[in-house]
Amino acid sequence: MQTHFTEAQLADPGTKRANEILRACVHCGFCTATCPTYQVLGDELDSPRGRIYLIKDMLENERVPDEKTVKHIDRCLSCLACMTTCPSGVHYMHLVDHARAYIDTHYTRPWHDRALRWVLARILPYPGRFRLALLGAKIGRPFRGLIPDARLRAMLEMAPRQIPPVSRNDDPQVFPAQGERKMRVALMTGCAQRALNTDINDATIRLLRRLGCEVVVAKGQGCCGALTHHMGKEAEAHGAAGANIRAWMAEVNGPGLDAVVINTSGCGTTVKDYGHMFRNDALAEDAAKVSALAVDVSELLQRIGLPEGAPKDLRIGYHAACSLQHGQKVKDAPKALLKRAGFTVAEPADSHLCCGSAGTYNLLQPEISGKLKDRKVRTLEAVKPDVIAAGNIGCMMQIGSGTGVPVVHTVELLDWATGGPEPRALKGHIGGA
Repeated sequence: MQTHFTEAQLADPGTKRANEILRACVHCGFCTATCPTYQVLGDELDSPRGRIYLIKDMLENERVPDEKTVKHIDRCLSCLACMTTCPSGVHYMHLVDHARAYIDTHYTRPWHDRALRWVLARILPYPGRFRLALLGAKIGRPFRGLIPDARLRAMLEMAPRQIPPVSRNDDPQVFPAQGERKMRVALMTGCAQRALNTDINDATIRLLRRLGCEVVVAKGQGCCGALTHHMGKEAEAHGAAGANIRAWMAEVNGPGLDAVVINTSGCGTTVKDYGHMFRNDALAEDAAKVSALAVDVSELLQRIGLPEGAPKDLRIGYHAACSLQHGQKVKDAPKALLKRAGFTVAEPADSHLCCGSAGTYNLLQPEISGKLKDRKVRTLEAVKPDVIAAGNIGCMMQIGSGTGVPVVHTVELLDWATGGPEPRALKGHIGGA
């Protein structure tokens, strides 16, 4: 794609990177075939190619974003299926992230939209605040029919029926390896996950310790920054990410770390991109080191070697989270691990398509998100699973709200198969398993 940025414009690192990405696009349109919003809406401007044109025009002309441009960029899931499909290697993620940051600083949203985004940015990344919000949602759910705003109704409907107790495993501490220590790893405990489902971190710690890992929950770590990053709030996102970098580097420079383990793939994609996010910052070198250490838990388990589990008469419908398969290119590891653990694994049709969760997307774009959820649930239920497994808490909540099939994290099943307790979500659902 031909661009016409001035030298002055290209002096800005974000614009310079956008220019590189735009010039890589050859208008082929392959991305439209795998874009969920284009399939649902059928509008060229709701495809990656259409959004690229809008972004180019907005940045090149340095204009205040108009309502149409903002609408179509807001509708993007950032599922990154287009990056898997693109034959030209267009790094759409960096482009749309820059566009969102530009919109956040140049566009005045309607007051109710600003208020909603402000609330989300100040609640979801903080487990304590999020727990209080979930309690309020639980109380308000019976009255959701009286609320005219679809997005507020979506928040009430997505809230879990039960709020798990706080897990003290999420506090800063060191868990010794069981038996010979093979590795020393930091576990990212996350933010929303700590409020929504404490079983995932607990299972991860048990499993890693059993396999010879000393597991560190580093003091000072917190939200990865993805939630605010994808809303275009760069300062808040970099503040959260910077705290993590400093926390993990304190371990790297002290006792040492072999990996930073992440069991929420939406966070993993962002942490692996810290090197890019901080490329022009004083933390650049440390950020690059952290990105290089970051691994999804399934990647680390393949590296260590998972022992074979006893065959279990359970059929697992595996949902490939977009942030894992497209954002991190981790496609085979979770399925291979589940099979090695003794489970039968089935993939749904169109497994490359998003479930519609996408961070805060299901709260900000509930109508489109709902259509994607319904399609994903239909394809998963079509494989007749006993259990649905996924590697991302957002996907688990989204799919779980639309099906009666129990939904668990992949690591919970692997922990169970190698000596851990039966996942709580399966109790009462899987008789005699």
